[in-house]
Amino acid sequence: MKQLLPALFLITTSAFAQTGTTRPVAHVTTYQPPVFTDPDRLKRLEAAFPVVEKIYREAAEKRHLPGIAFGIVLDGKLVYSGGIGYTDVAKKIPATPKSLFRIASMTKSLTSMAILKLRDEGKLQLDDPAETYIPELKSHKYLTADAPRITVRNLMTHSAGFPEDNPWGDRQLDDSDADLLKLIKDGISNSNVPGFTYEYSNLGFAMLGHIITVVSGKPYQQYITETILKPLGMHDTQWEYTKVPTEKLALGYRWQDDKWLEEPLLHDGSYGAMGGLITSIDDFSKYVALHQSAWPPSNAPDNDRNVTLPIKRSSLREMQKPWTLSGLNAQAKNSAGQLCPEVSGYGYGLRWGQNCKGQIGIGHTGGLPGFGSQWRILTDYGVGIISYANLTYAGMGTVNAVVLDTLMGIGKLPHASCPFRPFWRNGKPNS
Repeated sequence: MKQLLPALFLITTSAFAQTGTTRPVAHVTTYQPPVFTDPDRLKRLEAAFPVVEKIYREAAEKRHLPGIAFGIVLDGKLVYSGGIGYTDVAKKIPATPKSLFRIASMTKSLTSMAILKLRDEGKLQLDDPAETYIPELKSHKYLTADAPRITVRNLMTHSAGFPEDNPWGDRQLDDSDADLLKLIKDGISNSNVPGFTYEYSNLGFAMLGHIITVVSGKPYQQYITETILKPLGMHDTQWEYTKVPTEKLALGYRWQDDKWLEEPLLHDGSYGAMGGLITSIDDFSKYVALHQSAWPPSNAPDNDRNVTLPIKRSSLREMQKPWTLSGLNAQAKNSAGQLCPEVSGYGYGLRWGQNCKGQIGIGHTGGLPGFGSQWRILTDYGVGIISYANLTYAGMGTVNAVVLDTLMGIGKLPHASCPFRPFWRNGKPNS
């Protein structure tokens, strides 16, 4: 955990530095951000691809997964993808990178991105009381008299004080807006006061969907599609499963009595903002590439090479920041079974984690009846992984952790390097 100590004590050391002796400042003409300089990055990573496919095949067999789709994204490009098994067991339709799976809670970061886009346009503020846009919350009974009002930011970071609602929230996907507002008006229970601690809330993200609808004047699904999905070229991605061609739609299953039983698919509704998106590896890789584009910080304009980003790169990094501490696991182990403590936090619809090696991972898991998914990027290495399976709560995060360790071990990807000399060396400023 030594790598974490500088960050944990940053504020303290900065405060002490104000009263110490002033150091001379080196003359720096232009900041040059870190870059990935290794020309053989992809070539060395390709050596791991056969092993990656083997890992997914073994996982499918061991876990009774009907179908898997997966992809590896390097430096903003989908460099390897594949499919194993079936999206429809009865018809034996093979899973491919173009197959459309429901990705469950991986949807949450797109909902958060839409909120940030509205913020960047000056249409709302993250610290606005949520009741500004959801009047039904004005009658909410808080746990204590001195509790602060629930803010938009609280909803985005699972810190609104609502109790953990898995797996209840997963079954509300097709609730109507009227159902959601009635639930709020009738009274919601509290587990904590707002802003106090992390507690996962699908309800909170359903509220965010309603806020997007109110502020934008469009159903949140339409707003996200028009301002995020289409600009990224995610043209196959859908919210309602009946709009997906049968040959592309992944059906969901559970393993019971040594056979796959089909899970009923839920229609789109007010809770789709927490987990309703249906997409492919091909499409979602473009979204992963967007998040990779935020790193390293760059002097280039946000809309470079005639590409218009849905939001600024600085807003992407803001999304990825751990706003709420969610865990500290001193007994965590890596995929090889070695002790490797981890700290984790939650950003805006995104999970953040740092392990004992100092590697920072950003992404999210997803789980619904019939489906399990996960995506994750290592921000300082330019590599990301996506995988879907059509089995209830398939737990793809565990498999992806093994894949990422394999990619890093075989590919030996270097950390983004800084093309400038440090300001200080051996206690003296560089000249």
